[in-house]
Amino acid sequence: MARAIKRPPSKTSFVWFLILVLFVSGYYYNNNETNGDVKDVSFSEFRKDITQDNILDSKVTLSGSTIIYETSKNVNKKTLKEPQAALSQILSDTEYQELDIQIKQEDTFWLEFIISAFPAVLILFFFLFMMRSAQSSNSQALNFGKTKARLSNGTTSKTKFADVAGAKEAKEELKEVVDFLKSPKKYLKMGAKIPKGVILVGPPGTGKTLLARAVSGEAGVPFFSISGSEFVEMFVGVGASRVRDLFKNAKKTSPCIIFIDEIDAVGRQRGTGLGGGHDEREQTLNQILTEMDGFETGANVIVIAATNRPDVLDPALLRPGRFDRRVVVDRPDIKDRQAILEVHARKKPLKKNVDLSAIAKRSPGFTGADLENIMNEAAIMSASKNLKKIGQPELENALEKVALGPEKKSRVLSDEERNITAHHEVGHAVVGHLMPDCDPVHKLSIISRGQALGITWYLPEEDRHLYSKSKFESELCAMLGGYVTEEIFFGQVTTGPSNDLERTTAMARRMVIEFGMSDLGPVTYGEKNHEVFIGRDIGHSKNYSEKTAYEIDLRVSNLIHEAYKKTFKIVKENKALITKISLDLLEKENIGRDEFESYFK
Repeated sequence: MARAIKRPPSKTSFVWFLILVLFVSGYYYNNNETNGDVKDVSFSEFRKDITQDNILDSKVTLSGSTIIYETSKNVNKKTLKEPQAALSQILSDTEYQELDIQIKQEDTFWLEFIISAFPAVLILFFFLFMMRSAQSSNSQALNFGKTKARLSNGTTSKTKFADVAGAKEAKEELKEVVDFLKSPKKYLKMGAKIPKGVILVGPPGTGKTLLARAVSGEAGVPFFSISGSEFVEMFVGVGASRVRDLFKNAKKTSPCIIFIDEIDAVGRQRGTGLGGGHDEREQTLNQILTEMDGFETGANVIVIAATNRPDVLDPALLRPGRFDRRVVVDRPDIKDRQAILEVHARKKPLKKNVDLSAIAKRSPGFTGADLENIMNEAAIMSASKNLKKIGQPELENALEKVALGPEKKSRVLSDEERNITAHHEVGHAVVGHLMPDCDPVHKLSIISRGQALGITWYLPEEDRHLYSKSKFESELCAMLGGYVTEEIFFGQVTTGPSNDLERTTAMARRMVIEFGMSDLGPVTYGEKNHEVFIGRDIGHSKNYSEKTAYEIDLRVSNLIHEAYKKTFKIVKENKALITKISLDLLEKENIGRDEFESYFK
C-alpha cells in the first residue's frame, strides 16, 4: 500500500549557508589581521612618537585610514586618521618629511562583492527552502486520500479459534467463512454466492476484534484492519477516497479479509441529524456501500465489521448482499467464563488449589475483557507481594477490585459516619436476605470503594435472562433497606442513600412504562426514535398524553411506597439483629456470605 512518507528537509542547503557565513567571517578576519599583537593608540601619541623619533626606521604603513608602525622598542602600534583627510594635511611638513610612508592598497573587491551578494544569497536560500517544503506538502497531499489500514499477513498470525474461549455459535458461523476462503471452489460449484460481509454485534469487550483476527489466522490470508473513525477527516471526500484505496489494495491481495472496527462511526443512518448529503460521513458510507455492492466475480474479499450499536446503522448497510451475516457475540455464560479464565491463565503460574470455576460463578455479566483484567490484576498483586504463584485470595481480591473498584483505606471516617454506614449496609443485606426473590448477599463491607463509603454485594446463584415482577419488587425493598434503616435507627436520613433512591425510581419507572408491570395494562409508553443523534433525551419521543403521564407517575410512586412499607416492617421487626450484625461489621469491616447467613440460623 502506498503511504505518505514525510521526507525531512535536505541538510545540504544549511551546510552551504554555514560555509558562506564562515567564509565571509574568515575573509574579513584575515584582511584585518596583522602580524603580532598590535596596540591601539591615539593619533596624538602617533605624532608624539614622530617628534621623539620613536618610530623604527621612520617606516609607516598606510592602509586606507589605518596607520601601522613599529617603535624602536619593537612595539607594534596602530592608529586611525580621518578618512577624508590626507596624511600630509594632518601632519606638519617637518613631521611628514621625517616619515618613510608605504601605502598598502586594500584588495576589497571580493569582500565588497560577498557583502553585497550576501542578502541575495540569503533570499535565494529562503525561496529554495520554501520550494522544498511545498514539494513535501504536495507529496503528502497526494497521499492524503490513501488508506490507513494496517496489513498483517495471515500466515504469521498466531491468533486461532482455540485462543477464543466461549462464543461457540459465533465461531461456528465464522468457520464457514474460513472454509470458504480456504476452498471457495466447492461452494461455487453448488451455486453459492460469496458472502461479502459479516457484521459482529455485541457489547464492548466480548471479543469481536479477537474473533476477526482468529478468522484471519485460521484462513491464513492477509488481514486489513482499520477503525471506522480513520476514514473521517475534516475535508469532504477524503474518507471516500480512502475507502476506494482500501478496496483496491484488498482486491490485489485477494483472498483476504477487511476488518472495520467500530463501523458505526461512518455507518450511521443517512439523512438524519446534522449535515446533508455532502457530509463527509455520508460520502464515506456511500462509497462503502458502492464498493461492497460492486465486487467482481471471483474476488475473494470478505468484509468483517464490528459494532456495539447496531441500532444506529443504516439499513442499506445491513441488507443481504452487503452484510449477509449478522453474528451476535454476547456476554459469556458461566461455562464460557471459566473457559476464558483458563485461556488467560495459560502463561501465568497458578497454585494447585486455585479454583477458576468459583471465580467464573462470582462474575455474572462480565465480558472477556473483564475476565482478562481479573487475571492481570491477580498477577500484579502476586508480583507486588513477591509471591512465586497466583493463589485463590489474589484472584478473589482482583475480582472485587474489577467489580467494585479499589479499596480506599486512606479515606478516614469519623466514628459516627462509620456507625451510620455499617447500619446502612446491614439494612440492605438483611432486607435483601429476607425478601423471597433477591439474590444472595455475597459480601458486606464498610471499606470505601470509589464514591461509595460501603458496599453490599449481591451475587446470583446462576445466570439470569428473565426477570419477574416479584423479583423487581424484592429488589426495590432491598435498595430501600439502607434508607429505612437510617430513618429508624438515627431518626433522620443522610445523603448516603441518594444513589439507592435514584436506582429505585429508575427501576419502578421501567416496570411501568417498559415492562407493563402495573394496572395500566400491557402497554409500553414512550418510544425510542433513532432518527436523531443529538443527545439521549432528544432521541425519545413522548407518545402519551399529560393525563397518562400523571397516571404513570402515580403508579411509579405507588410501587415505591409499597416497597417502603414492606421494608419498614422488616427493619422494625429485625432491629436487634441489625444492631448485632452492625457491631460485628464495625469491628471486622468485612463480612462474607457464610458468616452473614449464620446470623439467620
